[in-house]
Amino acid sequence: MKNFITSFFLNNRFYFAIAIIAMLFVVGFFIPVFFGLAKVLLFGLLLITLVDIFLLFSVKNGFTAERIIPERLSNGDENRIQLNIKNNYNITINSIILEELPYQLQNRNFELQHQFISQEAKEINYKITPFVRGNYDFGNTNMYVSSPLQLATKKYVLSEQKNVKCYPSFLKLNELNIKAISNNLHTQGSKKIRRIGNSMEFEQIKEYVTGDDIRTLNWKATAKRSQLMVNQYIEEKSQPIYSVIDKGRQMQMHFDNLTLLDYAINATLAVSNAILRKQDKAGMFSFSKKIDNIIVAEQRNSQMSLISDALYNIKTDFVESDYSLLYAAIKRKIPSRSLLILYTNFETLDALKRQLPYLRAIAKNHLLLVVFFQNTELNKLFEQKAVTVENVYDKVIAEKFMYEKKQIANELKKYGIQSVLTKPQNLTGDTINKYLELKSRGLF
Repeated sequence: MKNFITSFFLNNRFYFAIAIIAMLFVVGFFIPVFFGLAKVLLFGLLLITLVDIFLLFSVKNGFTAERIIPERLSNGDENRIQLNIKNNYNITINSIILEELPYQLQNRNFELQHQFISQEAKEINYKITPFVRGNYDFGNTNMYVSSPLQLATKKYVLSEQKNVKCYPSFLKLNELNIKAISNNLHTQGSKKIRRIGNSMEFEQIKEYVTGDDIRTLNWKATAKRSQLMVNQYIEEKSQPIYSVIDKGRQMQMHFDNLTLLDYAINATLAVSNAILRKQDKAGMFSFSKKIDNIIVAEQRNSQMSLISDALYNIKTDFVESDYSLLYAAIKRKIPSRSLLILYTNFETLDALKRQLPYLRAIAKNHLLLVVFFQNTELNKLFEQKAVTVENVYDKVIAEKFMYEKKQIANELKKYGIQSVLTKPQNLTGDTINKYLELKSRGLF
């Protein structure tokens, strides 16, 4: 528990009483009886104020407190801050607590009002929701206390400034991955499912028995042992899956205080966690005019930490993304067939068609899943009741853009490219569900 730096001042109730007494002195010039009353009241006020000041300063450390902040904040989620405060006075104390919150929260009038009875210790919790990744500087905790007389106020300042980093959303990982943990996607009943693109991993060489696939005969081992020998393989469960984040200017659109880029970053963290839980290999990188933040797809204990640190540093460069560069980088750096989850946004069909040749080229060697966004503001506009001619025009334009989004999904499907068209707030859940669906169908 930390002690406070203290100071004191008179509060509004004292000045209000002084104002009334001053008015009585003025009236006393005309009616002498009020002059005497004003002097008595002034003396009484000063006496009571001195008593109030004595009560507040009679205890050296009237309050002790400790502020507990998480080691890191989760972007876009409610983060709990805890204050442990103890009243060391033997009287009931009224308090106003003012927190100096980080400037990113844009909250300059944050205050908490609490009453502490004699020798009471309280745990006070409040929540903050950051919407920007980066460093958050927490300033002092200021506490203004007064006795039941409320004529004087004593200020305590907890001088414990702290810097905390805000990372992509990690608080909802367990909640979003319940389905990934509980569903047994390998069980498909008695129906045989063609598993496209699955690789086989060599296990051992064994003697041939009736029913073995003759295509796996190992002729060198057969010649050496003078009996038929076959290679035995097992299905390789750990498939490489890359989250590819477009950090171009189109990803800077804001919905519910978060940019599309931040939604994509939060989704990448959660999806990577689901991938690792399903025994696949998770990796990622970002792109615009160059390829950045490359994490090779692996399955290891430190992978989530590496991905989280890479996501923390992703920032847009406000330029148009180069899909030819993306295609070249994938061809050079990812030689084996992988699932590529591309987080991007196309507002028009023409915007897609400019990049479609590169997407088709990528899809020839990999399973490509394009995740893009519904414009929820257009959805709200379309759902509003049209009252004027202008409202009708707005609804028609909104409907046109909404229809074009569906056309984009159909255009991708025509060339065998998987897609997810989702609302920003549903991005993480929809992407995880799509990954689980593709895995259950054996498409990678």
